[in-house]
Amino acid sequence: MAPFFQKTRKKSYDLFSGYQYYLPGILGTIILILLLAAGSFLGAAVTSVFTIFFGAESATTYGMLLSYPVMFVPPMVFASYMSRRNELFDTGCALDSTNFGRIGGWKMALMVSVVTLAAGFLMDPVNAAMPPMPEKLKELMDNLVSDSPVWVSLLSVSVLAPIFEEWLCRGMILRGLLQRMHPVWAMVISSFCFAVIHLNPWQAVPAFVLGMLFAYVYYKTGSLRLTMLMHCVNNTFAVIAGQSDRLKDVDFYFQIMEKWQYISLLACCLILIVIFVDIVWKNIPMNSARGNADRVAAEDLLRKED
Repeated sequence: MAPFFQKTRKKSYDLFSGYQYYLPGILGTIILILLLAAGSFLGAAVTSVFTIFFGAESATTYGMLLSYPVMFVPPMVFASYMSRRNELFDTGCALDSTNFGRIGGWKMALMVSVVTLAAGFLMDPVNAAMPPMPEKLKELMDNLVSDSPVWVSLLSVSVLAPIFEEWLCRGMILRGLLQRMHPVWAMVISSFCFAVIHLNPWQAVPAFVLGMLFAYVYYKTGSLRLTMLMHCVNNTFAVIAGQSDRLKDVDFYFQIMEKWQYISLLACCLILIVIFVDIVWKNIPMNSARGNADRVAAEDLLRKED
């Protein structure tokens, strides 16, 4: 039996197991978002230092690779501290589980990838209904994709963003809120946070809708890896489209499709999502009304220490 005040030997800084004993509520969610905002100043400082040593052009091209992860350092340090404080006494929830029911992991991965692309296409008429994006913002977003080497765009948008944003919005915020309120409200609030961190309505609205889909998948499977995959698929498609000669100057898909093709594809995408939601609901049993994240008890940690 471990002494009452013995320090644990478990590492508390990996994305999947280091934060499982911290389950933030509303106040904790606000703190995490504020710490992310504070981290953005650290990221800006890193970019400034990079500019001094390597020049403005290099900072524009490569600075995000350093500044983006730095943004998440404050919330990660805080969540790690809270988890370590709670881990000997509280029951936690794993950030990543594999509750796929009768579907299986590979089938589930394929399904969520297809459904993510379908959901992204369904956002096209919503995006078209919004006011035009300011030219400066549009130019900035286009430059992030088209003016950087492809590997930089893919690493930033398709790897770093899915890992860190899913850790925060699904792994921390949604997982914590599911333990404290009705699942629908937990999904809505976590998706709202996901939208807020995108900083502008032209990204925030699609982020909220996709965030609800990601939240549903996380609620039913407990798998953070799956939501990271979905996020990666969505962002990778955007990078590829931004590099394509045919699509990079296209704002909406109806501009390059016949009306009947566009409507038919929208209908197919909607049907795909409805079928997916129904299949997941029927084939993945719920271990708890609070979600399918595996529970981790304090005594499990003590048993590993002995």
